[in-house]
Amino acid sequence: MCEANAYLIKDGKEELFMEALDTVEPDDGKLRLTNIFGEQKFVKGHIARLSLVDHKVFIEPTDL
Repeated sequence: MCEANAYLIKDGKEELFMEALDTVEPDDGKLRLTNIFGEQKFVKGHIARLSLVDHKVFIEPTDL
């Protein structure tokens, strides 16, 4: 399978936040990430970039 993984960018470093992403959706000022197993996580931030070839979503959190 070729699901993407989500990474938070903290202090210029990439930190794995969630594996096997299925969806990323805006939800009341946050991003709701759902993986292929139905697990959901929320993060306040924005998508900094996507690496489609590497299957990575990079998120810059605004509140930690």
